[in-house]
Amino acid sequence: MRKWMILALLLMAGSWVMSQERIQWMDIEEAEAACRRQPKKIFVDVYTDWCGWCKRMDQTTFADPEVARYMNENYYAVKFNAERTDTVRFQGHDFVYVMNPNGKKGIHQLAAAMLQNKLSYPSYVLFNEEMKLMQVIPGYQKTESFLPILHFFGEDAYKTTPWETFNEAYSKREKKQGEQ
Repeated sequence: MRKWMILALLLMAGSWVMSQERIQWMDIEEAEAACRRQPKKIFVDVYTDWCGWCKRMDQTTFADPEVARYMNENYYAVKFNAERTDTVRFQGHDFVYVMNPNGKKGIHQLAAAMLQNKLSYPSYVLFNEEMKLMQVIPGYQKTESFLPILHFFGEDAYKTTPWETFNEAYSKREKKQGEQ
């Protein structure tokens, strides 16, 4: 009897952990290959190891189950360290780490290219299914401001609807759903 109770508790704990959805992060090269096989938008979190706001984003917004669920369903999610030192092949080009001439830390060429040389961390880069740049979004985002952004691009609303109009409609939609 005791063994069955322990087993039941372990199964309940395991199902609770499984219900805590997490973002399925991948490497940029994996995302590109996945996108070629099955087209989907690509979301890139450009961060550095020393960035406090990057760590906070990981602990809060990226840890939110609703963010994780939407991200996993609608994007290939990529973590990209802007100071990584290896060579990365993306869209047929090799990108490398470039040391800063004054001796300070350098930057990876792909991070600089994705951020259009506006080096701010964290920053988020969104590519469409054809791997064309849609938007760069700088700065820490709280869940409540981040989810509408994910939906705006994930639903292709950016193609036909101004951000302000979409955001207002999204807020009303969420409020209505919360009241039900």
